[in-house]
Amino acid sequence: MAWTQIYSPTGSVVTSALVAAIPLGLLFYMLAVRRAKGHLAAAGGLLAAFLLAVLVWGMPVTTAVSSVAYGAAYGLFPIIWIVLTAVWVYNMTVQSGEFEIIKDSLARLTDDRRLQAIFIAFAFGSFIEGTAGFGTPVAITAAMLVGLGFNPLYAAGLCLIANTAPVAFGAIGVPIIVAGQVSGLDTMTISQIVGRQLPFLSIVVPLWLCVLMCGFRRSMEVLPAIIVAGVCFAGTQFVFSNYHGPTLPDILSAIVTIVGLVTLLRFWKPAHVWRFEGETPTALEGSGYPVRVVLRAWVPYIILAVMVFFWGLPQFKGILNGITGSIATKGFAWPLLNEMVLRTAPIVAADAPYPAFFAVNWISAGGTAILLSGLLAVPFMPGYSYAKAIRCFFTTIHQLRFPIMTIAMILGLAFLMNYSGMSSTLGLGFTKTGGMFPFFAPLLGWMGVFLTGSDTSSNALFSGMQRSTAEAVGMSPELAVASNSSGGVTGKMISPQSISVATAATNMVGQEGNLFRFALGHSIAMTLFVCVLTYLQATVWKGMLP
Repeated sequence: MAWTQIYSPTGSVVTSALVAAIPLGLLFYMLAVRRAKGHLAAAGGLLAAFLLAVLVWGMPVTTAVSSVAYGAAYGLFPIIWIVLTAVWVYNMTVQSGEFEIIKDSLARLTDDRRLQAIFIAFAFGSFIEGTAGFGTPVAITAAMLVGLGFNPLYAAGLCLIANTAPVAFGAIGVPIIVAGQVSGLDTMTISQIVGRQLPFLSIVVPLWLCVLMCGFRRSMEVLPAIIVAGVCFAGTQFVFSNYHGPTLPDILSAIVTIVGLVTLLRFWKPAHVWRFEGETPTALEGSGYPVRVVLRAWVPYIILAVMVFFWGLPQFKGILNGITGSIATKGFAWPLLNEMVLRTAPIVAADAPYPAFFAVNWISAGGTAILLSGLLAVPFMPGYSYAKAIRCFFTTIHQLRFPIMTIAMILGLAFLMNYSGMSSTLGLGFTKTGGMFPFFAPLLGWMGVFLTGSDTSSNALFSGMQRSTAEAVGMSPELAVASNSSGGVTGKMISPQSISVATAATNMVGQEGNLFRFALGHSIAMTLFVCVLTYLQATVWKGMLP
């Protein structure tokens, strides 16, 4: 017998929304105020959500337990699978000594920390986001920056902030595609509107990163690089999102940005090289390593980029999923949860069972692409062997034991709030803002990504509600759905899932609270910008819309 969700258990949507926010408030308090370890904060938020779901929303205990288990399983695969394999590849390059060559090659291109952050966190991270998404770019780029000598807190924080610009078009445009499917609106129109919002952020992110590192005055010393990176990325993102669609903006923007920066550095260098306080200049001996040695050192990441790119293509993914028809590949309906929950109006037009299907698809998973990249790269690492690679893999699992717990509990919390109806209650609370809804619409996306760690999941959760609410208040439904995705990207940097990925990659396990505080102000500032821009596009600047 299916259980039917209720959205106003207290008799008032606003009061119910405030009650539903308690687990998130507790999570926020433990991370931002108490600076608790991630797994402890996640456990506290999960316990509070479970008690509210059962005692206030009336969710059956077995259904609640199953939804938590479903979320935890999703956290382990594919999320943790991506993080584990990405950190493993990095650890192998360090153990083999190849990362020292990578560091030398980057230092010879530029030893300036500001430019290294723009290259790796912003440009290379955007390429990985465009091809894989789901935490992969932060896991890879944060580990690389730490390996280069960045302070771990700054490495993690910079990568989280840099990962705002490409998120909406990540994983070959999946978030926008899902938004169109869920809302029933034209995907191309949503892509165009997002492409007329995010470039405003994209063009300032390189400057934002530099100012965060060294202040405004010192950032002006690398203004040519900041301009090239911002204009290349934002311009390409606008063109492809508006005239091609949601699949290629990130990948092409990243490639154009990298080419632009490399070209610039052939003719220009900053007058003063900036490093973190107390750092000594990188000792560069002779003319450096031969080109073939440098290329060999970069092979793991070159293979990784190529593999992740192909794994992200829908056509290639379909081929991989069709290799075998076994349950181990295709997945299965989650027991005690699949279609055991009924969603009802106003969340859906008519009562509909809430599916719960765990799609394993281990061959086509992004983490598998990274695993194969590492295995293919082993023969290119001098003195390294598959025996050492296997030992390194198990060492990496032990290294990530606490982040694994944290991410599993955070996804358990998110899925519990979704299946209990608490997330929908929070969304309905925002619909009471009336004529100010265009300002608050991006906050729904921000909250959804904070909850799930995924712009795709946030769009799946709230796009239908965004459309119906926008139509009720006289706002463009396409703008509302697009703003859900644009607002979501600014919540990515403080999502507990993203925080856990970043701390795992930078060996900062237990310091999740510090990283959360580091990123919080930037998230709020960027979110408010998207809120104001969406309100103006809905009222004053309607001509900006397609």
